[in-house]
Amino acid sequence: QVNLVESGGGLVHPGGSLRLSCAASGKFLSMRIMGWHRQAPGKQRELVATISYNGNTYYADSVNGRFTISRDNAKNTVLLQMNNLKPEDTAVYFCAAGLRWPPSENWGQGTRVTVSS
Repeated sequence: QVNLVESGGGLVHPGGSLRLSCAASGKFLSMRIMGWHRQAPGKQRELVATISYNGNTYYADSVNGRFTISRDNAKNTVLLQMNNLKPEDTAVYFCAAGLRWPPSENWGQGTRVTVSS
């Protein structure tokens, strides 16, 4: 059983920054691939970024160079630093964990990010 709780969403102007945090609890967390997905209104959920237990990262083309994912295995947290935000980044962001890529076995409840002027 893995429990994931996201925080850090909110309203930000275009060009601004937000940092999302995911607090995880459960077994074998350090072995799991962690990631962030997002779902915009009327669209399918999409993979944003992932980080493996040894720090290897993946980014979707749409966020590469603007978002940074990191993890602290000692604190069981995963962060998503989002810079230069655009209106098209508006979505509900979900933290996810799994033993396989892309991580999708366990999900948080989501945190809403709105980018608007």
